[in-house]
Amino acid sequence: MGIRKFLTGMAMAVMASSASAQMQPVPDRLPGEAEGPFETLIVSGATMIEGSGAPPMGPVDIVIEGNRIAAIHGGGAPDAVKAGASRVLDARGMTVMPGFVDVHGHNGDPGKAAQPSYGYRLWLAHGVTSVRGVSFYFGPGQPDLTDAQRSAANTIVAPRLYPYAVFGDKWGRPAPTTQAGAREWVRWAKAQGFWGIKFFNSLMPDVFAAALDEAEKQGMGTVAHLAQPGVQRVNAKKAVELGLDGVTHFYGHFESLLSDNALVRYPEGYNYFDEQSRFGWVARLADQVVEPGSEEWDEYIDFLVESGVTLSPTFNIYSASRDVMAAKNRDWHARYSLPSLMDFYAPSATNHGSYYKDWSTEDEVAWRKFYRYWFDLTAEFHRRGGRVTAGSDPGYIYQTWGFAYIGELEMLREAGLSPLEVIRAATISGAQEIYDPRGEEPPMGTIQVGKLADLVIVPGNPLDNLKLLYGTGHTKLNYESGAIEQVGGVRWTIKDGVVYDAPKLLESVAAMVEAQKAQQPSGE
Repeated sequence: MGIRKFLTGMAMAVMASSASAQMQPVPDRLPGEAEGPFETLIVSGATMIEGSGAPPMGPVDIVIEGNRIAAIHGGGAPDAVKAGASRVLDARGMTVMPGFVDVHGHNGDPGKAAQPSYGYRLWLAHGVTSVRGVSFYFGPGQPDLTDAQRSAANTIVAPRLYPYAVFGDKWGRPAPTTQAGAREWVRWAKAQGFWGIKFFNSLMPDVFAAALDEAEKQGMGTVAHLAQPGVQRVNAKKAVELGLDGVTHFYGHFESLLSDNALVRYPEGYNYFDEQSRFGWVARLADQVVEPGSEEWDEYIDFLVESGVTLSPTFNIYSASRDVMAAKNRDWHARYSLPSLMDFYAPSATNHGSYYKDWSTEDEVAWRKFYRYWFDLTAEFHRRGGRVTAGSDPGYIYQTWGFAYIGELEMLREAGLSPLEVIRAATISGAQEIYDPRGEEPPMGTIQVGKLADLVIVPGNPLDNLKLLYGTGHTKLNYESGAIEQVGGVRWTIKDGVVYDAPKLLESVAAMVEAQKAQQPSGE
């Protein structure tokens, strides 16, 4: 069959299964679901983390006019400015940060989360104001572009959406297999309005190179999941040499660092299509690579940094592999994870990512070792000047929208980034990854005069405890009263000058979950 046809067929089969039934249309934003934009809005009294890596400062008053930041006053805005404000948000005791950027978004499929507003609301409720979809939907005729347009007009409840298309998808024709065809598809995708391309390593190197070259000419971003069936031809090192902008997940890195062999050595009976085999084994790849800190390891990291590639590791999406029992019992599942989503997450022979059919202690131990290598590579890349961004890849493997993004921030911290570096990865670094291919300065990502009014406001200081950002908050003992309290949770998310009450967004999601539970037969 050939690796090119095999991988193309595999990717298209996944897309077809997702697109076989239509997702529900996103409803228009209703009165009362958000407020603004205002002639003048003031976020008053907060401590500011402005996104570039600068330390916290405060209290500050941030003055917003329409959808732009008009002024930042240390200590407080003049009384005359406050008196003339249309709305003042009292943020004393809170921290204000730039709106978060999720660089790895999907909308799910009709079988697990048929209403995209479910994910959009959860993202906003966790301070995510911008999402790069890779892609939001699969298959032709889907509303990737119209959702983005409606979000830009603030007529739906959703983050700002940046749609990428999977290479070869969307146009209703077979995926290209020649250099000329690749260039034609890239130009077509650009003309439609897509911001960039997601690759699944399904192309021969010359066709991949042609697509990457054309994408650069068209000002489109590129990111790749360098899938195992194609990585023997194009690993991460080769993909970056060909011109790839970003590597997501871990695929391709370890195949670039093999120690004693030219190809990966698979165990007896290995079957890539059996996901228990695929994911159970892949952690053992750590046993085949050079040691962190070795000459070969350092040379590879230097190569990545010098190339200017961006890494969006999505650590969280595989985190259940090191403790599946914990993952399926997260605090938020009962109230905020749809029953259909929990059914999808459960061990399955068919659902992608639901591979815990016989998950053992040995599998989890192997994954914990694998993460140590993966963390080390990412942290050292970052320490040497490489750009790391935050992406959540939600809707799989017990990773529910919004909550998964905060989980990714926690894992970036675990990998070795400082809390300030984590916030930078989640804000300006993600914004730059989206806008750099266009040769443009991002209009969001830092709190600066003239920037878009995309902000997240949370009680307390997330630099001390990132758990404050979870919609379910953080459990804490009140030593004075002896009571167990839930603290934190985003209070307000501001996107494009429009104010969203994060707890109300969560309540609307909880209502979706309860409505689906009520439709289930008794006893389920």
